[in-house]
Amino acid sequence: MGEELVYEVGIGLLPGIGNYLTRTLISYCGSAKQVWHSPPGKIEKIPGIGPTALNSLKHGKSVLKQAEIILAQAQKEEVQLLFYTHKNYPDRLKQIADAPTLLYYKGNCRLNQRKIVSIVGTRKCTPYGKEITEQIVKDLTKHQALIVSGLAYGIDIAAHRAATQYNLPTVGVMANGLDTIYPAVHRKIAEKMLDNGGLLSENTFGTKPDAHFFPARNRIIAGMADVTIIVESAIKGGTLITADIAHSYNKDIMAVPGAITSPVSAGCNYLIKSLKAAVYTELKDLEELLNWDLENGNSSTSKHDLHKYQAEDFTPEEFKIIRVLQEIKEEQIDTLSWKTQIPINQISSLLLGLEFKGVVKALPGKKFSLI
Repeated sequence: MGEELVYEVGIGLLPGIGNYLTRTLISYCGSAKQVWHSPPGKIEKIPGIGPTALNSLKHGKSVLKQAEIILAQAQKEEVQLLFYTHKNYPDRLKQIADAPTLLYYKGNCRLNQRKIVSIVGTRKCTPYGKEITEQIVKDLTKHQALIVSGLAYGIDIAAHRAATQYNLPTVGVMANGLDTIYPAVHRKIAEKMLDNGGLLSENTFGTKPDAHFFPARNRIIAGMADVTIIVESAIKGGTLITADIAHSYNKDIMAVPGAITSPVSAGCNYLIKSLKAAVYTELKDLEELLNWDLENGNSSTSKHDLHKYQAEDFTPEEFKIIRVLQEIKEEQIDTLSWKTQIPINQISSLLLGLEFKGVVKALPGKKFSLI
């Protein structure tokens, strides 16, 4: 673990500097280390930098010692620290504005697999919910999808268990530090998941599973998947929060319908009725929603038109911009900068070049989209 990682971990420990501001700073300065060593006069000119953030950087070098301690524990615990510029950081998650800049990951599966499905639901699930969850996972063996959930009671742990049973990779996203398993009763399945999957958290070692960490955890579950499937959910609670988050990210949501008399199906039925979720009754529903049924054909109507542009026709930097705009319909230039890790002073000329090539177009509000 190199010197740069010390600065990457350290910047996340500074008060007044959150995930978005961290990415902005690195976009303008070039690296975490350069953020620490840039003169205050340069830093204060960066958009969004106020007195609190400036003061944190000026007087915050003491946190680098704390960062070194975290790195040492990570090495001891065999935990990878994935800064958002790391090649193994989940690409899908990187596309959302409030994504964590640092992830703690223990496991052996790739977080950028071609197909990723999140499965969540109520802690108080019914036998019907468990049965459906197992069937969904079993059917997904056809696509060798990565199964993501939250290691919680109920639907979450049913999804993880089914994935290990059918030898699919599965990742549990936790609201606490990776040095403890919560709930403790799921320790055995969590350890088994490390053989083909892993455990993931944005929280450092020693973090307790306090209530306010769970909604933040849910955004990771929603953000790193192609689709979130809600199996059973009450009309209020964490599962619907996850659905709302996925909806705000323009991510696909599916819900399993249930009896109108069942309290744990009320949330799913509501999502379907309000058109926030597509109905899941069989694997074909998911395949048609995500166009997985077309992947072996010659159709050019893929959801994101992923094959329209070829990497060899563009510079690496140009293609980074194209890949981001394929995932997001339109994006502001500042956000494009940190998502692509191209400095703001370079991305303007790259976008102009892509405009001349007829690939992108400028929109009001300093936004750009593919043509």
